[in-house]
Amino acid sequence: MSIRIGIDLMGGDHAPREVVHGIRRYVDQSSTSAQLTLIGDPAEALPLLQEFAIPDTNYKLHPTTEVIGMHEHPTRALKEKPNSSIAQGFRLLASGEIDAFLSAGNTGAMLVGTLFSIQALEGVIRPTMGTVMPKLNGRTGLILDVGLNADCKPEHLNQFAVMGAVYAKHMLGIENPKVGLLNVGEEEGKGNLLAQATYPLLRDNQSIQFIGNIEGRDLMSEKADVMVCEGFTGNIVLKMAESLYDMAKHTGIKHPFLDRFHFENYGGTPVLGVRKPVIVGHGISGSLAFCNMINLAQQMIETDILGKMAQEIARHSAS
Repeated sequence: MSIRIGIDLMGGDHAPREVVHGIRRYVDQSSTSAQLTLIGDPAEALPLLQEFAIPDTNYKLHPTTEVIGMHEHPTRALKEKPNSSIAQGFRLLASGEIDAFLSAGNTGAMLVGTLFSIQALEGVIRPTMGTVMPKLNGRTGLILDVGLNADCKPEHLNQFAVMGAVYAKHMLGIENPKVGLLNVGEEEGKGNLLAQATYPLLRDNQSIQFIGNIEGRDLMSEKADVMVCEGFTGNIVLKMAESLYDMAKHTGIKHPFLDRFHFENYGGTPVLGVRKPVIVGHGISGSLAFCNMINLAQQMIETDILGKMAQEIARHSAS
């Protein structure tokens, strides 16, 4: 199967050098390299592609002349800069010229581009974003939503749980993932109105193994593999988790578990519930993060993870 991955060369604080360096790392380590479509300014890209000796058999360059800045208004920038690397990436993805798109550029533009360029899976009310959470037992879990949906309804969280369970099974290798609802207490009936209304939906959901409420102290334990919350809470948890690695590095603490919180080890954050893989990277991503973003995109395509989500959503809706 031919895999075509689009990469925004111009997105991120250290682009395009770190993007091209990440491509070099990917090519070096991958035995089955995907065909890469590199989207960006040829004047900046070509010297770096030569410097890092990227074989021209591994990529084709899609030229652009505009860049969406990190602080530009997402919707306005996409409209006013149609020849930007992000806008062109979504055009290529929507037209079927690439199978996945990744960028560490303007996060808002990536999310707006995803929602308006790529259709949601049949039956999905709202797409979501999930990120992995290191566990003390050596495994990884998934928490979602982590920022795409700051305000949610119970039925949104119920679907997030279904999509998260599919992702945990096929991407993280957890055969029967346990799903927990992030709350301020373990007992049913705890929490705000959203949590109280979501609990019975998850309890009665036959598509998942719901284990009840979990608390913040359970995030890194083996109690739950998939941890569900609205994006406001999830984004705070995500940023807190990222700070653990920064804290350890700043204070000189060395521990393998804390090293697992380094965001570059996981690349970027996938958007779940849309028809094609879109991966949003951190603005300060370096070469390791870009390499892992490409690996993540390739794995999502090879496992047909979004197709499996569509099947499970359809089964859940029919039940």
